[in-house]
Amino acid sequence: MAYRKRLTLLALLDSLIVLSAIYVSYLFLYPYLEIFKLPTLLVTSVSLLFSHHFFASIYKLYKNAWEYASIRELVSIVKAVSLSVIAVIAIQIIVFQDVFVRAMALTWMMHIILIGGSRFSWRMLRNRLIHNQTETRNTLIIGAGSAGTMAVRQLLTNQDIELKPVAFIDDDPKKEKLDILGIPVVGNSKHIPEMVEKYHIDNIVIAIPSLSKKELKVIFDECVKTSAKTQIIPMIEDIMLGKVAVNQFKEVEVEDLLGREPVELDITSISQYVTGKTILVTGAGGSIGSEICRQICRFSPGQLILLGHGENSIYQIDMELKKLYANQMEIIPVIADIQDRERIFEVMETHRPDVVYHAAAHKHVPLMEYNPREAVKNNVFGTKNVAEASETFGVGAFVMISSDKAVNPTNVMGSTKRIAEMIIQQLAKNSATKFVAVRFGNVLGSRGSVIPLFKKQIQAGGPVTVTHPDMTRYFMTIPEASRLVIQASSLARGGEIFVLDMGEPVKIVELATNLIQLSGYSIEDIGIEFSGIRPGEKMYEELLGEKEVHSEAVFPKIFIGKAVLDQEDEIQYLLNSYDGFSMTELKQFVINLANRRRNKTYSAVK
Repeated sequence: MAYRKRLTLLALLDSLIVLSAIYVSYLFLYPYLEIFKLPTLLVTSVSLLFSHHFFASIYKLYKNAWEYASIRELVSIVKAVSLSVIAVIAIQIIVFQDVFVRAMALTWMMHIILIGGSRFSWRMLRNRLIHNQTETRNTLIIGAGSAGTMAVRQLLTNQDIELKPVAFIDDDPKKEKLDILGIPVVGNSKHIPEMVEKYHIDNIVIAIPSLSKKELKVIFDECVKTSAKTQIIPMIEDIMLGKVAVNQFKEVEVEDLLGREPVELDITSISQYVTGKTILVTGAGGSIGSEICRQICRFSPGQLILLGHGENSIYQIDMELKKLYANQMEIIPVIADIQDRERIFEVMETHRPDVVYHAAAHKHVPLMEYNPREAVKNNVFGTKNVAEASETFGVGAFVMISSDKAVNPTNVMGSTKRIAEMIIQQLAKNSATKFVAVRFGNVLGSRGSVIPLFKKQIQAGGPVTVTHPDMTRYFMTIPEASRLVIQASSLARGGEIFVLDMGEPVKIVELATNLIQLSGYSIEDIGIEFSGIRPGEKMYEELLGEKEVHSEAVFPKIFIGKAVLDQEDEIQYLLNSYDGFSMTELKQFVINLANRRRNKTYSAVK
């Protein structure tokens, strides 16, 4: 409705209400008087009419969107009506030296009831029309706090949402059996399956942003016992910043169920190393490298060098970042192979980076078992090339992405990562460049990780293949892994291995079960098959070896390790003679070398 038309309609309605309220009051209280002949009533009516419109304009009773009316609007009505009546009483005293106290009290009460009723009845009528016209799905709201109340208010007033809140679940015993916005609190989280069945629930919305990951996992375990779809309210910070609406519920992700809170960054120390500086990221087109680039952009570097071997992936991250940050920094895409030593030195000499984040590597365990020579060329030689180029051209800090598989490795990939760590630790001894490595476990959603594989298998109807029922891994998210890498550059002193406290290891079969349930299926629908341990895989992963544990706490939830280097000659032998080994000999050599065991093949050849 147009503003002028709306204003006219409300003003006429209010005029009718004002006159009705005062005349009905006088008729009710003084039925024996000829009230229509009373000059007092005429003056009072005119005065109340004008004072009402005056205070109604001050308190914006004609501008408020009453379809969204709340307590605040009701308070405005009470103020406007009360001041109008007080003004009329003052006029009666001045003109007539008398006040019809009972009549004015009754007028005040009827005035509020009729004005408030006219406004709030429109909201009630609109809500009823919305829900009658829209095909709705019964929704259970978990959490009757401020976030849950805000979500219900949005669901009740937004005609574009098909969710209809019918009940709250809350663990606070003080709220049990209360009604909030007309919606009953029907029990605690243990009652979720029972209430889903009782109220024919189609959707469950978890509306407790302050939940820890462990608490969320407990509630989610109750939700998956039902057939209802489970969603979660966005973070309050995102709602307040306007990034999302309160009713834009997101699906519960596997990342939400890890059971470990993310590490907070030391923004000040990171800014000192990144802001205004030239930053180079190798493997910038990969899942980890590209996220490192996104996180770095938050700190406004002067230049960001995106180095990678695959032109398509570098093109994609280049276009993404330039769209967002082209006016804030210079972003330079560089196509280069870290195995090409001459090209890497050329890039370093041209751009002279202040910090290098080395994320380029071969990381797929079974594939590297079949291709050990390529693993050595890329993970060992490639790292050596980038590290030595960094030292040559005065890079301030060099941060290498390593893996938990580098601890007591039983496979080629983990062994080459450990040897790469040894190389940069050796360089750190006598270099002005701060060389450090960052170890973390499996990254959820990264290329080659189990999550994309499981999702494809679920989409195909199953079964989901898991190697072994007892196999466990440490997990973290891509953004979290990337933040840890960036934080490491500000903590670097030289030669350290940083490790994130990744909480308790997770069974792969539990991860598969959660993902199946999050996709809306039961385990019986999809099925889980055990395929057997693949070449080079370990049943359990470690983050630090016994001799690497350092007592110093460098940052909350970040540990530091320091390994002893005692096989520099064997590393050099590998670098000089690796192509002389057969595939079997090379695999055994790098595993023995990474585990710091005397290698029989090396001794014999030497």
